[in-house]
Amino acid sequence: MNCAERLVSIFGSQAEVARHFRLDRAVVNNWVKSGYVPARWAMEVERATEGKVEAVEVLNEANAKKPVRVKSRPDDLFGSHLPGSDAMSDFAPAKRIHSFHPPQRTLMGPGPSEINPRVMAAMSLPAIGYLDPVFVDMMEELKSLLRYAFQTKHALTFPVSGPGSVGMEYCFVNLVAPGDKVIVCRNGVFGGRMIENVERCGGTPIIVEDAWGEPVDPQKLEDALKKNPDARLVAFIHAETSTGVQSDAKTLVEIAHKHHALAIVDAVTSLGGTPVLVDEWKIDAIYSASQKCLSCTPGLSPVSFSDRVVDHVKARKDKIHSWFMDMNLLLGYWGATTRTYHHTAPTNSLYALHEALLIMKEEGIENAWARHTRHHLALKAGLEAMGLKFLVKEEAQLPQMNAVYIPDAIKEREAEVRKTLLNEFNLEIGAGLGPLAGKIWRIGLMGYSCKPENVMLCLSALGSVLSDMGLAIHVGEAEAAAHGAYAALHAKAAQHKQQHKKRVA
Repeated sequence: MNCAERLVSIFGSQAEVARHFRLDRAVVNNWVKSGYVPARWAMEVERATEGKVEAVEVLNEANAKKPVRVKSRPDDLFGSHLPGSDAMSDFAPAKRIHSFHPPQRTLMGPGPSEINPRVMAAMSLPAIGYLDPVFVDMMEELKSLLRYAFQTKHALTFPVSGPGSVGMEYCFVNLVAPGDKVIVCRNGVFGGRMIENVERCGGTPIIVEDAWGEPVDPQKLEDALKKNPDARLVAFIHAETSTGVQSDAKTLVEIAHKHHALAIVDAVTSLGGTPVLVDEWKIDAIYSASQKCLSCTPGLSPVSFSDRVVDHVKARKDKIHSWFMDMNLLLGYWGATTRTYHHTAPTNSLYALHEALLIMKEEGIENAWARHTRHHLALKAGLEAMGLKFLVKEEAQLPQMNAVYIPDAIKEREAEVRKTLLNEFNLEIGAGLGPLAGKIWRIGLMGYSCKPENVMLCLSALGSVLSDMGLAIHVGEAEAAAHGAYAALHAKAAQHKQQHKKRVA
């Protein structure tokens, strides 16, 4: 049964389908006769049927029935008379290139995460102009959805065009003027990148160092600010992707404000996976990325700034050292004003982010946080049943990024383990970085990738590979431990539910 026939079955008749979609009945009749629903109706069909007919099904069927064909001009109309395969042959690729079709992977590394089919369908929608009134309305919805994700009412909350690294640079290039002293907390790779940004902006970084795998020590930050009362900024990573450790953002921001400094917070891996409470924690500037727990296409960096930060940037006497990332210029495009041209926005990527954030809103952000914790606990139980040990102490572990030590017996073969998982199980996990390269694996449970079937696949596949390499892994023990963790969580939830009913009664 094709999608058109399924619509008739769901709504009862062609007339009802036409009425629901506000179409002439002849249009629906044509859908049924041609055997497909046009691709432009994909998202509306999924919403109208409450997911019974998915957008991706409509798109795939429409493409199969009516693939796009581009009619070429006659060869001799202008330019070369040679066939396309021969024209400009000196510059043609050495090998014959076909359309790219990536394999279907299970992504359980440090990012990107898997993408929900609804988000992929949103990316395939028709492009429109970035100053089109309809697009501008979508931008406003996108900003409100991002405020929900960040738990903030900051007016200046929007996605920067570029990956999380651009979001990081956007914060520093606007807030750090030459000569400014900035306290940077480093406990992994990305704290080091913050230092690099401070130096490139002409600032002076004062480094608060903690061991990789340890959260930022609030007392060390306090001591650094006391020694440097002229420091204007504090910067730290909330969730360090390179180690899977989470620092106490609320406390660190409080210490920064106590010493009259603004706080820049990296939430690239934490946004959507663990609580990020911008208003409650009084965060001044924060940035994230679209491809981790938001499960969107890479290439966008959500940011949010307090009014205090906006005033700080507007008061700068010098010119911001980047035209593209100058907050004063971008305010004209993303601010609450009449839109003015700044750059060509990545329209289809923004459609995708809009859909990804809508999915999060439909789930409820507290439920999203709980889901990451639930599947982390099951994965952790299984990994520990295999004898693997976590890098980070339990109280500071990130649910969405699990760093485990590689067993000594196979350290020399750790790359072989990842290669086997990829080639034989289509499963990607991450390697260690910096001083932890060759010492840990990083297993991600982010966004759409954070689901029970991925937990079980990871445990089964990893256990199988390690067993084949001679480790004493008993098949089924890890999966049984994970099932036990799920059962315990379900029992606890049922108990809470019963207690709640008694209190209400």
